Amino acid sequence: MKYVLMFFETESYASEMRAKGATEQDVAYEAVGRWLAENADKITHWTHLKHPYTATTVRLEAIIDGTVGDGPETFSGYAEIEVADIDEALRLARTWPACPIVEIRPAA
Repeated sequence: MKYVLMFFETESYASEMRAKGATEQDVAYEAVGRWLAENADKITHWTHLKHPYTATTVRLEAIIDGTVGDGPETFSGYAEIEVADIDEALRLARTWPACPIVEIRPAA
């Protein structure tokens, strides 16, 4: 089954990352790199998105600068995965070493 894991950063997570020194940030990024490498056989595509201030949103009534929502979470990237079932997708999502929120959705 195909699923998309959507990664969301919270403001507190982003603040913690900004407050870390370069060495600590490198360790965090290396953990993500390891996760991607360890799960490469299941990941069919992966993308990290640029900062939300770079977004443009199209609504039926207008085009606006910024993201769709202005909530406390920011959509920061996704991974398309091919796994046996939702249980395997859940196991994989629980091992994600970065953003504190991962949404899982079936993909067509």
